[in-house]
Amino acid sequence: MGKRPPVYGLDIETDTTVDGLDPGRSRVLAVALSHDGFDEVFDGFEPELLAALDTRLGDLAPGVLATWNGAAFDLPFLADRARRRRVPLGLTLRHDPTIAMRHDPLPGHPGAYRAEWHGHGHVDAYRLYRADVGRTLRVSCSLKSIARLVGLAPVEVDRAGIHDLEREALHAYATSDAHLARVLTQRRWPTAARYVDRLERVLTPPPVALRASVA
Repeated sequence: MGKRPPVYGLDIETDTTVDGLDPGRSRVLAVALSHDGFDEVFDGFEPELLAALDTRLGDLAPGVLATWNGAAFDLPFLADRARRRRVPLGLTLRHDPTIAMRHDPLPGHPGAYRAEWHGHGHVDAYRLYRADVGRTLRVSCSLKSIARLVGLAPVEVDRAGIHDLEREALHAYATSDAHLARVLTQRRWPTAARYVDRLERVLTPPPVALRASVA
């Protein structure tokens, strides 16, 4: 069995002044990265935080980005905001129609995506836990529910009021979610390894492939 690669938890928080679910109307307020050796948050002026995040990911040792519903939300949201802000990212998304959706996709998107970012793979831990824990125990597979189920203590806030949080509270919340995505992925390795995206296996027409860069 090979050595586990570095796992980097990633979570985004969006402007909930409207609803925070439409990248055409809401900006990214913060992005958190979590690793065994650090927790970092990128915030401030959106183009700068997106560029700083991309630079940081490019500098990190190749590993796996762990998200919670990132295939349908975090990553396409970041890609859309980067294109709007004309910030090139090393993020490649490819729509995979075989990924089951329980909710409507982001506005303007056909569904969920497989992804890679610079040298990092991607695993959507939500889909891993939904496939077995959720199905077997018939429990909610929200990040907070699964975290509490296994004895972890998530930071909780009013999701509708993310835009009203003080900077320290916003950082704590985003960091908690990124940390949980990472830890829950690491606890299920090597099972999680089978869920790491393989873009070359996605059989979709070229127009569906999406790269978050601006020429």
